[in-house]
Parts: sequence; C-alpha cells; structure tokens
Amino acid sequence: AAESGASSRPIRSSPVALFRREHAPAWFRLTETEPGRLSSYGAAVEEVLTRRGASFLPELVSASGLLATQVEQALGELAAAGRVTSDSFAGLRALLTPASRRPPIFSTRRRRRGPQAGLEQAGRWSLLRQQAAGNRQQAETASSLELHARTLLKRYGVVFHRLLARESIRAPWRDLLMIYRRLEARGEIRGGRFLAGVTGEQFALPEAVARLRAIRRRDDKPGHLVTISAADPLNLIGIVTPGERIASIRSSRIVFEDGVPLAVLEAGSIRPLADYPVDREAEIAARLSRIGSRVTARDHRSESLRGIADPEAISPR
Repeated sequence: AAESGASSRPIRSSPVALFRREHAPAWFRLTETEPGRLSSYGAAVEEVLTRRGASFLPELVSASGLLATQVEQALGELAAAGRVTSDSFAGLRALLTPASRRPPIFSTRRRRRGPQAGLEQAGRWSLLRQQAAGNRQQAETASSLELHARTLLKRYGVVFHRLLARESIRAPWRDLLMIYRRLEARGEIRGGRFLAGVTGEQFALPEAVARLRAIRRRDDKPGHLVTISAADPLNLIGIVTPGERIASIRSSRIVFEDGVPLAVLEAGSIRPLADYPVDREAEIAARLSRIGSRVTARDHRSESLRGIADPEAISPR
C-alpha cells in the first residue's frame, strides 16, 4: 500500500484556508500538528521539495525518480495532509478532478485552462510550512493569538466563548480573553452583554454595537428571507440559537426570516427548523434552491443578529 501511494487525497469537502502570505507564519504557529507518516512516494517528493525548494512538476518527476502518476499520488497525499501548496488553485482543482476527466500528465494536446486543466498548470509546488520554521518565541505566539482574536472580531462582530466551537483553530479562550480585555482597556472594542442566552464575557466591535442598537430600535419585522450556505460562518445554529448543529457543508443551505432559521436544505431534502404556514412552503423551497440569490455579508450579519440580539441586553461596559 505504501509503494502504491494508497493514502488520503484531497476531496471536495477538504477544508481550505485563505490568508495573506505575510500572515502565514502566524497562522502556522496556531495550527502546528505532529507530522504523520507518509508513503514512500510522499516521502520522496517531500524530500525533493525540502532539498530543492519550490519546483515545477517536471522537476519533481526527474529529481524524485518517480513516474508522473506516482508524483501525482504523492502530491495528493501531501496536499491532503496540509504539507504542500502550489502557485495557483489549478493544482488543487486537478487533484480533485478524476483522472478520467482531465488530460493525461504531459499530454501533447493543447493545454487547457479551467476545471479540467492538468497538474502542469499548477505552477510550482512548495512545502507549506517551511516559512514557519525557526524559533517560536513567546512574543511570536502572542502576536499570532492577537491576529486570531482580531480575525474573530471581524468575522462575527461579537465574540464569546461558545463561538470557538465553530472554529477549526482551537486557541484557548483564556488566552483570547486576556487579549480582548486588553483591547477593551485601550478603547478599541466594547465589552458587555450583547446577546441573550450567552453566558460569560462578550466583546464586540463598536460598529457591531451600533448595528445591534439600530436593530433594537426597530419595532417592525420586515420579513426578509436571507439564504446562506451551511459553510458560512453565520451558520451558528446550535451554537447561538437553539437546535442541533447543522454540518458545514457548502451544498446545504439555510433560510432565515428576520434572523430566525426557518428551514435547511440537506442532501436535496428540506427540513423545517421552525413552524411556518403551509402556504409559505413553496416560497421557502424556492429560496433554498435559488442559486443566484445574493445578499452582502453585512446584510447577513444584521439579519442573523436580529434573531439573537436581546433587546434588554445590549449594554456595553
């Protein structure tokens, strides 16, 4: 099995992280894991990348002494383990596409761009964590934690301990709490009670507090239907709102009305999350199946918070 490269490969549900290149070392320090065991193909390609640095596919083939298909298997294994990256998304797309649906490696046919492009269009391959090597001083770790804390604030507007269940980076809340208290003391963020039914300390961006106050002043319920993917960070069902958690799958969709989750589309079936009139079933089904519906992230956050904001609890310190 080791010689055939029968190891894990990227799949369509594999997590993907997007971040600025200059922030990479900080994120790597928060996500370091023990290296897993590689197949002989994966180990050979990783050794080449360690020795030569970023390399194109033909260079990997010649330097490793492996066949092109074996290098492909090795890259799939290394990518699934989060150990290599390429210059473009074409490499990941090629690894996700079955071999029968893309041109053979080093094909003499005219190279294609798009979903059916081959590994040749990926550019160079390089080890993902080489740039994070070196001393991990305490100051660097503190800087990484502050970057994570600020990112959570930008993502949710309001943060508290329970939100960490939604995150793949499990930074200790006690460490984030010290950062939030320091930012509050500087006047950069607000601390207080912003959401009902949430225990523990809460912190919010000033603009988030302003939007919550605007929602509190609204007596009307416009009845806006907002549809999001279940992979959206705003899928906080079972974390902030009652009910079971909904898996973060891109194809699943959730429809809200004034921040209240009404139904979810899972595996082609609609599951109600709240009671609503029978005559609204067609409208809700249409919103769940409509691919072209678009609303801004700000509208998402505003309408989602409407259902969980406590009118009597928006009291910053």
